[in-house]
Amino acid sequence: MGENIVLGILAHVDAGKTTLAEAILYRSGVIRRLGRVDRGDTALDTHALERARGITIFASGSVFPLGDMTATLLDTPGHVDFSSETERTLRVLDAAILVVSASEGVQAHTRTLWRLLALYRVPTVLFVTKMDFARETEANVMLGLRREFGDGCVDFSDADEEARAEAVAMRREDLLDKYLTQGSLDVEDTAQLVRQRLLFPCFFGSGLRVEGIDEFLAALPRILRPRIYPERFGARVFKIGRDPQGVRLTHMKITGGTLSVRDTVSAAGTEEKISQIRVYSGARFTSKETARAGEIVAVTGPESLKSGDGLGYEAQAEAPSLEPVMEYRICLPEGCDVRETLPKLKQLEEEDPLLRITWKSAVAEIHCELMGDIQAEILHALILDRFGIDTVIDSGSVLYKETISDTVEGVGHYEPLRHYAEVHLLLEPLPRGHGLVFQSSVSEDDLSRNWQRLILTHLAEKQHLGVLTGAPITDMRITLAAGRAHPKHTEGGDFRQATYRAVRQGLMQAQSVLLEPYLSFRIEVPPEQIGRAITDVRLRGGTFDPPEDAGGLTLLNGRAPATALNGYAAELAAYTGGRGRMSTAPAGYDLCRNAEEVIRRAAYSPTADTENTPDSVFCAHGAGFVVPWDRVSGAMHLPSCLHTEGEEIAVPYSHRNLKLDESELEAIMLREFGPIRRKTYTEKRTVDAGTAERETAARVRTDVWIVDGYNVIFAWDDLRTLAETDLEAARVRLADILANFAAFTQNEVILVFDAYRVAGNPGKHFDRGDVHVVYTKERELGDVYISRLLSEIGKNDRVRVVSSDGLIQLGAVRFGVLRMSAAEFEREVDAVDARIGEILSEMKKEKGETVGEALAARNAAPMQGSPADPQQ
Repeated sequence: MGENIVLGILAHVDAGKTTLAEAILYRSGVIRRLGRVDRGDTALDTHALERARGITIFASGSVFPLGDMTATLLDTPGHVDFSSETERTLRVLDAAILVVSASEGVQAHTRTLWRLLALYRVPTVLFVTKMDFARETEANVMLGLRREFGDGCVDFSDADEEARAEAVAMRREDLLDKYLTQGSLDVEDTAQLVRQRLLFPCFFGSGLRVEGIDEFLAALPRILRPRIYPERFGARVFKIGRDPQGVRLTHMKITGGTLSVRDTVSAAGTEEKISQIRVYSGARFTSKETARAGEIVAVTGPESLKSGDGLGYEAQAEAPSLEPVMEYRICLPEGCDVRETLPKLKQLEEEDPLLRITWKSAVAEIHCELMGDIQAEILHALILDRFGIDTVIDSGSVLYKETISDTVEGVGHYEPLRHYAEVHLLLEPLPRGHGLVFQSSVSEDDLSRNWQRLILTHLAEKQHLGVLTGAPITDMRITLAAGRAHPKHTEGGDFRQATYRAVRQGLMQAQSVLLEPYLSFRIEVPPEQIGRAITDVRLRGGTFDPPEDAGGLTLLNGRAPATALNGYAAELAAYTGGRGRMSTAPAGYDLCRNAEEVIRRAAYSPTADTENTPDSVFCAHGAGFVVPWDRVSGAMHLPSCLHTEGEEIAVPYSHRNLKLDESELEAIMLREFGPIRRKTYTEKRTVDAGTAERETAARVRTDVWIVDGYNVIFAWDDLRTLAETDLEAARVRLADILANFAAFTQNEVILVFDAYRVAGNPGKHFDRGDVHVVYTKERELGDVYISRLLSEIGKNDRVRVVSSDGLIQLGAVRFGVLRMSAAEFEREVDAVDARIGEILSEMKKEKGETVGEALAARNAAPMQGSPADPQQ
């Protein structure tokens, strides 16, 4: 058996994708006769709903021989309502076949698929089908493909091999030189261009008439290459389904090593055994004992794995780029028990995680999120077919989202009798489209790793709701800033309660912002009607690029609220007499135009939503009691982690009212870095009493600068450029710069580099000039080391932390020391360099003064024009 390669086939709905897949399987010898979509007997549309409607709804695969390789062809849905199924499949593809209808050309969803293929870096070949119905020649179709997708599109059906070779060579400069020198290119050169997505071979034919299929299949092994997989085990879960008997199937691609029956796999800390391994071809499957790297298999046994899970060395998949923008209500028939029905509906959510089926207790309704009305019809049919429940899914409403515009600290405390957990979270806004990011800045010395992981799990497991309309939140970074457990009374569920309450309490304080879904649009109209189109877009709150000529029509690309474009396609066709057309694609979320009206209409009361309470629970006299969200901060057992200008800095209890004197600070420095070995340049000077007093005061005021090395390197342009080619040279250069700074200012400088990932590293401390250089030990983060050092020093205005890292700056605030960003420190260093330059310039004029004497004299005087002190 040859190597395995996974191919996906994608297209706009009704472009001829399933018919082409049928022709590929037929000419490969996998099926004996051609099925047809209109007869409902194709090999890959196996579900009754697919055959009844004539569209692909569920991704399905079939294995076929491709040269010396074994290929798996994954047929994906073409309708925009089932885009999430297609996107999940892209994660496991080695290459994709993008199908374009010759009669319709590049359509709206074709462009969306092209963007997704680029996002996931999937090598792509194009097949233009329905050439038997084409109104355009191959040459004109190729012009259209290049206009849409770029010059990487090259006609591989062209009999002129020399013209094709020249077009391929033009895709990379070194290959053009090779072609001009040798007159030809190797097959591997072409395959490499395809793999790098610099070349997109184009083929022509007809799936229905099986024209051009043999040539296409013969060319694929020459231009596509399977991946090289590691020896260690890895797998990517991309789909959850059930067979006709209701057995749960976990569809995955093996991305390394092998997987055998009775092997154990784990995800999210749960270990489960593989009972059976199946390889599907349409509705049929064969069982096997072991699956190799590159194969697509469905396994039975695991019950907790979900789409996107990475097994072995594979990491968890990132959030999908396409998400529903409509919310629908699922109405149950009379007498149907919600408690029994909801778990059944959750099975469908396992298969499509973006359904997000939820119970709205405030209105006693079941809601779900869908892409559109066609998906709603399919969902109704699935519920009826699988569970025998005849639901009613009402017309959808826009799915709004909420975010925040300021940084707040959210706190949650959960302490009924014999329970205990406290959580402090930092909620920060992120740019549009970044979703939710969860992280921790807490040292394991303060809260154990297991508790921290549990809190982050609780943050990710729930769809947190905003406080304006109860819509889901997005575009925030939520950082675990502090937490406390009780050695005897804390249980896992305690941190769930504290975490949920902390999120909600933070949202109640924040300046919340309502967001609505936006669409990118492409409008084509006759030139004489472009003015009307522009006016319409402006009235709908949209923005657009300058109009472009598009072969007799005028093209307008832009972005507008989804609600504003509802129904506009029909209006456009009407006023252009059918000559105008519009296509749209999801374009994320942005500010809601009529936020006040939407909030008023929602009539949502965040304090009345008992399932998402912002209040905390404390314990006194053996009984728990509730503290309202707006009074809970003063009752917390841990100090605040957020400091705003004008407020007293909150520091840990052990450091409150604690300020080290000079001898204590010097003792910590001596223990951590050894004796100070600073050179003395002023031994031979004779000074008057006033100068001696000033210099004595300067020595007493020696400051300590703690510098986050990598943060500074990648914040300063010169060092960042140097680090891109030689990171060690950048580290040495920074140490030399700081040595000059330390020698001139007579301050202590500690330069910290994070060596967390260096295996077996015990940590290293050494001096370079007047700089103490620290490399942290294995599994010790730089910010953890800095925080530990600060916690020992405590509140002290002689200590400054240099970093633009928000978590390190937050730590500086908590411990009561000064902080300075990398950019501010660069200006400080530049000012010192300027002073050194002035001294050297004066020394050229004034003979007889040593460098040390000049420096000492300058240090005794206040610095002119230096940046202001960093803020506390």
